[in-house]
Amino acid sequence: MASALVTRIHEIYDSIVKLESLKPSEHVNTLLTHLVKLCIPPSNIIIEDLSQEIQDMRMNLIVLSGHAEGLLELEFATFLSKTPHPLKNLDLFPYYGNYVKLAGLEYKILSEHGMVQPKKVAFVGSGPLPLTSIVMATHHMKSTHFDNFDIDEAANYVARQIIASDDEFEKRMKFVTRDIMDVTEELGEYDCIFLAALVGICKEEKIKIVGHIRKYMKGGGLLLVRSATAARAFLYPVVKELDLPGFELLSIFHPTDEVINSVVLARKPIFHD
Repeated sequence: MASALVTRIHEIYDSIVKLESLKPSEHVNTLLTHLVKLCIPPSNIIIEDLSQEIQDMRMNLIVLSGHAEGLLELEFATFLSKTPHPLKNLDLFPYYGNYVKLAGLEYKILSEHGMVQPKKVAFVGSGPLPLTSIVMATHHMKSTHFDNFDIDEAANYVARQIIASDDEFEKRMKFVTRDIMDVTEELGEYDCIFLAALVGICKEEKIKIVGHIRKYMKGGGLLLVRSATAARAFLYPVVKELDLPGFELLSIFHPTDEVINSVVLARKPIFHD
């Protein structure tokens, strides 16, 4: 069963590699939709047990599908930014419902661990369409200030245009173009830091970023990291307890519906080295 699934994923990968562009088109969208549908059902795939060749293919696939996802978001965010009421038309984005569900799930997990109305939150890797921050700010964290970090100024520019359509949101949301590895003392200002799934694609890079955040964030602060499990790990990197040294693991939740990302929540101990 697992080997047949890996073969089918490899076939899609071979088609994606041959594409001249990953920009949204009927062909690109069809391939990626097919890939996602293959990866969502429960499976007994254990990534670590796969051959090195398949693991290398998986890393390339994460990069390629992540790039395609970014281009889709940018195109859509640019279109939205030119409409009279961008925030009222977010549901036109094909995966909007998934973000609403994921944000609801993440908020439930955060509130179970005492994080109900944080004063200030950081989202690392927010992209051109910062849906998690928007959904959180609208439905869950209604008084929280959000700082969205992304290394791509073009993404932040479009995100700012969308938020500028709402005075209240504009006061509560900031977009910062910086590599999170260059942000130091400021990380101590946040009650909770979200780390997007595609920030730090290989394990070493992810561990380095998590370590940097831990060094500067406040004691008692929460880190929410998006991960993946089983075949969903062909779409996003996997984060395990061992990848969070110096943190107290609070929760790992693996959704079984169309929400693809797993949610890993950890706390920086108040007393630390």
